[in-house]
Amino acid sequence: MRKKALVLAVLMMAAAVVCGPLFAGGGSQGTAGSSGGSAKMTDVGTPRAETLIVDNMDGIIADPTQFNPLLPGWSSSGGYHQLLLTGLYQIDSMKGEVYPELAAELPKPEDATYTKFTIKLLDGIKWTDGVNFTADDVVYSAEMVLKTPELTPHAAYKDLFKRVTKIDAHTVQIETNNPEPKLAARLGSAVWGPTFFVLPKHIWEKQDPKTFRNSNPIGLDCWLLKDLDKTGGTWYLFEKRPDWQNGLTGKRIGEPKMKYVLFRSYGTEERRVMAMLNNDYDIMVDVSPESLSLLMERNKNVKAWFNGFPYGNPNDPAGLGTVFNCDIAPYDNPDVRWALTLATDTISVSISICNGMLRFSPIQAPPLDPLMNAYHKPMLPWLKNFALADGYKPFDDTYPDKMLEALKAQGVANLPATPEAKLAAFGIGWWKYDTVEAAKLLTKNGFSQRGGRWYLPDGTPWKISLVTMSDSAMNGKLGYAVADSWRKFGIDVEARGVDSATWGASQYNGLYEVGVFWPTTPTMVDMTTNMLGWHSRFYRPNGEYSINIARFKNAYVDKRLDELLALPSDNPQVIQKLTEIFQEMVRQMPMNNMVGTTKIVPVNTTYWTGYQSADNPFEGPWWWWDQFRTYLPRYRPTGVK
Repeated sequence: MRKKALVLAVLMMAAAVVCGPLFAGGGSQGTAGSSGGSAKMTDVGTPRAETLIVDNMDGIIADPTQFNPLLPGWSSSGGYHQLLLTGLYQIDSMKGEVYPELAAELPKPEDATYTKFTIKLLDGIKWTDGVNFTADDVVYSAEMVLKTPELTPHAAYKDLFKRVTKIDAHTVQIETNNPEPKLAARLGSAVWGPTFFVLPKHIWEKQDPKTFRNSNPIGLDCWLLKDLDKTGGTWYLFEKRPDWQNGLTGKRIGEPKMKYVLFRSYGTEERRVMAMLNNDYDIMVDVSPESLSLLMERNKNVKAWFNGFPYGNPNDPAGLGTVFNCDIAPYDNPDVRWALTLATDTISVSISICNGMLRFSPIQAPPLDPLMNAYHKPMLPWLKNFALADGYKPFDDTYPDKMLEALKAQGVANLPATPEAKLAAFGIGWWKYDTVEAAKLLTKNGFSQRGGRWYLPDGTPWKISLVTMSDSAMNGKLGYAVADSWRKFGIDVEARGVDSATWGASQYNGLYEVGVFWPTTPTMVDMTTNMLGWHSRFYRPNGEYSINIARFKNAYVDKRLDELLALPSDNPQVIQKLTEIFQEMVRQMPMNNMVGTTKIVPVNTTYWTGYQSADNPFEGPWWWWDQFRTYLPRYRPTGVK
């Protein structure tokens, strides 16, 4: 039914725009042009065969010329983050390893304390305005944030850096406040982008970073921001710089074959689907299973990560679930958090948001292949024996079988058959859907139920405001599906779908009660740097910016994280101590961790080939990460004009 509704919407839209552009105003802010011949042109005036068109993950950008990454609300997904911003280190998500990017090598500790390091920088790199990249840029980027408390990374930089010093033009010395054997991971891109941005000193030293919008940004890679939709926020056009050899990717990997990269938002999912059907997208992000099915049926050049079930890539590191604001009653009570967990019907949730094509995770580690081997599978005996205070054992290891039966009942074909295949498709299990036990936990804490509705201990009706991101297919659907479960349980739930900027501000400033977030996004087995947001030293009251988005304080977790920070990643205690943290977080349940984010991110091979896939897994399909620029030299034109 959902697919039929989507087909109807797309067909109606096609009829509505047959005499005009797909998205009004598409090229009005750029260099408008027409083919003047047989070769197709984009609506921003570039030859289609020379342009890679990428779906903008965050949709239409409300403030499209705000490119200051040190302030809230910056334009992070329209290509600036992927093509201009760079850091010292990058992540290989397939291997789970950090490698040098602007740095020439991994940090060299100067002694056994791991508090002083020498870092050599890559030579021969130029900013896109022709100025050489040097150690001055690295030192300035650190010092500027350290001395400016108003900037969003200030607390993280202050926690990490004691001093950053220039040794010579391409060498810096970093002194840290604490032992940092994992310094490269803390500085670099553990997932989406770097913790430490390297910015051009010769530009920023003339500005006030608290107010500077950086509206004409430069970068260190192979790309120039050529034009953008300054008023509508619907597109950003990048052009390959003439001296691409002086760019980071050009030096490290080679020349990108496209001349232009266009980041584009066509608005609703129906409009985005129609754009790819018309070959006006090469790469899309986050579509529903119904959209993927329609695309693959009607455009033979559209491909998914897998050719069959589950189609999407299950190894996106965003562990998605409902986070509780532990500074707001009644979510400051672990019993209440557990009651809401047990009142969540995960079978319905999975089918509702992704047609069952999801791995579930009962612990804080998302269900990526290497993390399942390191944590999920070894923790199975503990999870089966774990009991709440009343002796109730909440873990359900039969979840994969239940999910399989639910999909069979819907007529889904080619489902996994072996125990190993079921585990790979659906995870090791999750928590029981048990509203009776959930009710016991609530009544024990003074809640009451009358007429099928729950009331708080003070006698007022229980109303939950649940924040979810409307710009994301997975995030938005998960929020609405969880809200449905809780409503069936008798709670008045308002699921508030907000744009990505509001969603980000809500979580980091504590402006929510319950929210669908992904606070833990690891790509390495050593998840220490990804778990730091749960440390109480980053706690701030609601209303203030904090990476501790749950406002969670736990001395046991703090102690283990402090111990982990002093251990090299290859120390065997790392997995044990992280396992102990996961066990404590199961007891406390500050986040109802639910699913690994299966990414249904189709590509179109009409104009370009060489995309990563299950058959060509040089990286995951993370088009919205800053490593996107490293993919481009691997893509090849098909010759279609």
